[in-house]
Amino acid sequence: MALTSKQLRLRARKIKLLLMDVDGVLTDGRIYYLPRPRGGLFETKTFHSHDGLGIRLAHQAGLKTGIITGRSSPVIEHRVKELGIHFLQQNALEKLTPYEKILHAARLGDEEVCFVGDDIVDLPILRRVGLAVAVNGADEFLRRHVHYVTRRPGGLGAVRETIELILSAQGKWNAVLKYYLR
Repeated sequence: MALTSKQLRLRARKIKLLLMDVDGVLTDGRIYYLPRPRGGLFETKTFHSHDGLGIRLAHQAGLKTGIITGRSSPVIEHRVKELGIHFLQQNALEKLTPYEKILHAARLGDEEVCFVGDDIVDLPILRRVGLAVAVNGADEFLRRHVHYVTRRPGGLGAVRETIELILSAQGKWNAVLKYYLR
């Protein structure tokens, strides 16, 4: 679904809520299990600081953010609290119902939402939102059903790239930069 630059900017201009998957989007998709000293395992993930700052900048510019993920992890809960992410739905192997719940809570329409995904479980949402984004390295079939594929891979700045695209289209990115150039 190739869009012109103008069509992409028109879609991005309407966005008020950025929703994301975690594994493969906010992380590089790898899941690390480490042994606990007294037995058992715990899970850890690696997040990129560029994505974290991008989420904070999105909040400053007035965007709401949220996560819909098929897995559950205390690591995700910690990252959500750390960044002030507004919505979190974990254990959502079927993501459309949690999406609709967030949409209702945010009082927004599909056209006001951007979703960033990486695999076919994200398709039901990506087919509805106003701006459907796949990270570089996403499933090939999924990439054929989105409006934009990031240059950066998941876990390495793809979310930040998406935020810059949205804020630029909304005329807010230069104000962000201006703040840091004073």
